[in-house]
Amino acid sequence: MRRLIVWGLVVSGLTAACSSVDCPLNHTVSTNYVLQGRVDTLSDTLTITTLRADNTDTVLINRNVATTGFDLPVSYVRNEDVLVLTLVGKNNAVTRDTVWVNKTSRPHFESVDCGMSYFHTLKGVRSTRHALDSVVLKNTEVTYDATKEHFHIYFKSGH
Repeated sequence: MRRLIVWGLVVSGLTAACSSVDCPLNHTVSTNYVLQGRVDTLSDTLTITTLRADNTDTVLINRNVATTGFDLPVSYVRNEDVLVLTLVGKNNAVTRDTVWVNKTSRPHFESVDCGMSYFHTLKGVRSTRHALDSVVLKNTEVTYDATKEHFHIYFKSGH
């Protein structure tokens, strides 16, 4: 009887060891934008929208106040993501800028239990310049590493 119990414990221990999954704790892939320059905190209210694959728009950030930076998801199928930044000032003046992020995407697979993600290589960025002064690409690789700053974004004074 003791042998049967010991065998049962050994088999259940081996089964548990084989079923452990080493998925990363942070399974999110996003770009990190950090405000730099004279305006490192927005006084205006910020909303960011983009287009989905089916050409319907979606809100990524809604009415963010006192922004110093933000994280945004990256599309899997498009070679260029288009972001529309809408700023509403204290006097209700509305300013819109468009940011185009050119990139390539590649599938990243670790195991069946973790599912597939997409990593990205950022190729370039351009923008309109109504409230924005410039957007500078700082790190081209977008992976699970949430500590990397991908873009430094500079706003004109008064925002």
